[in-house]
Amino acid sequence: MTAAAIELKGAAKAYGALAAGYALRPTDLTIGAGEYVAIVGKSGSGKSTLLNLIAGLDHATSGQVRVEGQDLAQLSENRRARWRGGRLGIVFQFYQLLPSISVLDNLLLAMSLAPRRKRGGPSARNRALALLGLVGIAPLADRTPGTLSGGQQQRAAIARALANDPPLLLLDEPTGSIDSDATLEVLAVLDDLHRRGATLVVVTHDPDVAARAGRRITLRDGAVVGDESAA
Repeated sequence: MTAAAIELKGAAKAYGALAAGYALRPTDLTIGAGEYVAIVGKSGSGKSTLLNLIAGLDHATSGQVRVEGQDLAQLSENRRARWRGGRLGIVFQFYQLLPSISVLDNLLLAMSLAPRRKRGGPSARNRALALLGLVGIAPLADRTPGTLSGGQQQRAAIARALANDPPLLLLDEPTGSIDSDATLEVLAVLDDLHRRGATLVVVTHDPDVAARAGRRITLRDGAVVGDESAA
């Protein structure tokens, strides 16, 4: 049996007094290590909430979220941040690159958060440049994010997410702001990561992106209403 990378047991995110409503309704969900999963659904269906709970960026108001066997509710904010730095790669919908430093330094900063990787040094720099080359923007390494196009910033965000060889990669609309050619390049990178054993969870509105995944989970009004594996 494939080990579970992600387990939700009755996990929910409520808002308002006495749980007046749910961003995510009580959910049971298991994602195995090495799976490539697409989370789909209309805007407001709970996709980003689910991703944020898995990443430990938000707290479940009830139930349990375990990632690689770790109950996220048992971690302090500082320990959760260190855990993310070493075990997760996250690509946000709106990049979240630090605007005052170069693209290269954004990657080097991400590398410094992983306890198993040496801070700085030529090896880190060479790896960062190789990752920027992988997503096609190595010539832009010394530029700040604000001088890049939206598509170039998204590629930089993907490179940063890969900085520490994370076993689990979470992506929120990774191709939402890039053109069709760049989308194919990004999807090829994700395919390669999956072949190498990474667990990928991708929130997307794009049916072409969802079609590359081996499993598609559909949310509606904060609830899982579909869970299909590719034929």
